[in-house]
Amino acid sequence: MAATLDLLRVKAVIRRQKFVQLRAPQRWFDVIVWPMVDTVIWGSIGLFVDQQGGAGRAGAPYMLSGILLMHVMYQANVSMSCGFLDETWSRNLVNLMVSPLREIELLAGLMVVSAARLVAGLGAVAVAAWLLFSFNVTSAGWGLIPAVAVLMLVGWVIALLVMALVLRFGDGAEILCWGLLFVIIALSGAFYPMDAMPGLLQPIGRLLPSTHAFEAARLLLDGQPMPWHLIAKGAAGVVLAVPLATVVLWRTLHLFRARGYITRYS
Repeated sequence: MAATLDLLRVKAVIRRQKFVQLRAPQRWFDVIVWPMVDTVIWGSIGLFVDQQGGAGRAGAPYMLSGILLMHVMYQANVSMSCGFLDETWSRNLVNLMVSPLREIELLAGLMVVSAARLVAGLGAVAVAAWLLFSFNVTSAGWGLIPAVAVLMLVGWVIALLVMALVLRFGDGAEILCWGLLFVIIALSGAFYPMDAMPGLLQPIGRLLPSTHAFEAARLLLDGQPMPWHLIAKGAAGVVLAVPLATVVLWRTLHLFRARGYITRYS
């Protein structure tokens, strides 16, 4: 993939995604409705636990902060992956392959769109949490920003892997856009500490950058100082994961062209 960026082409990708979003009202479900539904479900579970006299860590604030951070990964991954899948669903991939658009320009445009949708999705969670449960998502302070950054990058890593799998195995692999995401979320302990997971899965979970970001956010919510050691572990994991996912996508794209898999989308 070429390293240079033509901003005009990046803007074209963003504009294409903007038109898709504005002209397909159902696409707002993932951006606005689904985050609010998740907020209602998990916030209500936390409130019920509070009413039963459960531990404060399992209460509504704990669940609501978990769903907020989960949707960072969700929006980063799903928005970017679906931006690519749009091209396969509309059989537009052939046109992109013969256009001057470089792979890095397509990815840059999709990342910008993903970030915009992420802001909208988190806004929906924040509004629902405040209106329905009187929970202020900023209660953990500015320390959440590094955790959010780590989770956003993890979401993009998953999206890159999903793209590679779709290029290699065809449209049937698109289910992994959601399936792979929720496997990572489950192993990362979005709503529970690592110690609550089965012992067999804990070593796997501790290898994921997202695990350390979720744990850092929980400590901040408990009023503890900024856990820089956890943020550092998450950042180190992302530094390794992003180049690895990029190499996987690049090699898969090379295979995609060499074996003529483009005929699947013609």
